[in-house]
Amino acid sequence: MLALQALTPDALGRAFGLAPAEARKVVAAVHRGEPVESARGVRRVALDAVRTGGRLPTLEVRSLRRSAIDPFLKLALVTHDGHVIEAVRIPLERTGRFSACVSSQVGCALACAFCATGRLGLSRNLESWEIVEQVRLLRGTLVAGQRIHGVVFQGMGEPLSNVDRVLESIRVMCDPCALAIDMRAMTVCTSGLPAGIRRLAREVPKVRLGLSISSARPDVRRRLMPIEAAHPLDEVIDAAMEHARTTGIAPMWAVTPLAGVNDTAEDALALALLVRRFADQTGVRPRVSVVPYNAIDEGDRDPFRRGDVAGFMAALASNGLRAHLRYSGGFDVAAACGQLAGRS
Repeated sequence: MLALQALTPDALGRAFGLAPAEARKVVAAVHRGEPVESARGVRRVALDAVRTGGRLPTLEVRSLRRSAIDPFLKLALVTHDGHVIEAVRIPLERTGRFSACVSSQVGCALACAFCATGRLGLSRNLESWEIVEQVRLLRGTLVAGQRIHGVVFQGMGEPLSNVDRVLESIRVMCDPCALAIDMRAMTVCTSGLPAGIRRLAREVPKVRLGLSISSARPDVRRRLMPIEAAHPLDEVIDAAMEHARTTGIAPMWAVTPLAGVNDTAEDALALALLVRRFADQTGVRPRVSVVPYNAIDEGDRDPFRRGDVAGFMAALASNGLRAHLRYSGGFDVAAACGQLAGRS
């Protein structure tokens, strides 16, 4: 049986033989949380086909944790096979608007050294409906006048290692009959998979690309991100340049300064030069976000210490690069960047 919340009207129509207008009405009913039978103007035989061949599975909410220091909220969700994944509701500057930070995998195979998820290893990819359902469940935490404005694929897992299902979920989430979230308010963040970056440019060109840089110095990046050995940064940047030329959208680059590792003057210069080269060759200037390190373990067990964020940003500025300091909230409930590990 097909999960109804993972189907666009076109896909639902093909699967169950519905006319386009009928399919739109059924999808709208599903995402309004209404019974399929409530869809008016749909033939009974069509509704019977949907009821027989479709289902509306969900994820069990194991815990809902609200930060005591900011409006971040984290859901720990249990899959049908007993895995725990996490999704975070991120407040935006405009009151009442939020982004949904969603997971794309159970765990992650890439083992980035500064990320708690990377310590878990990979259990499996999430299905399209499991990705969409995270947004639906976060939407269920809202009150009147609030809405989910955007989606960031920055939770557990590497989205581009599960690119087919990520693309399917994006198409559902942006459909006016489903979640109606503007594609331009979505960001897919990656550690650097060139083939997936190129697919994003071709198939969802309004979605922003987020890229974890860590360091523009390959030897340093390799220490922090093992993917550098398989896909060197130059190869990743070539794909990101192609994405920028195709879409015209400035990518978001993220770097987390770690004390004595990648917060040096050399790292700042290398990053500034890389941004300059990217802009010169594409006409698009990346948006660089400096993300303060969030502890992924306690006390002496944590492998890193927060780097000199102010000093690093000053070094970037001295090299002509103005970066944005990203607020990474929800630290007290382990909802901040790099902390998601399904331990709630």
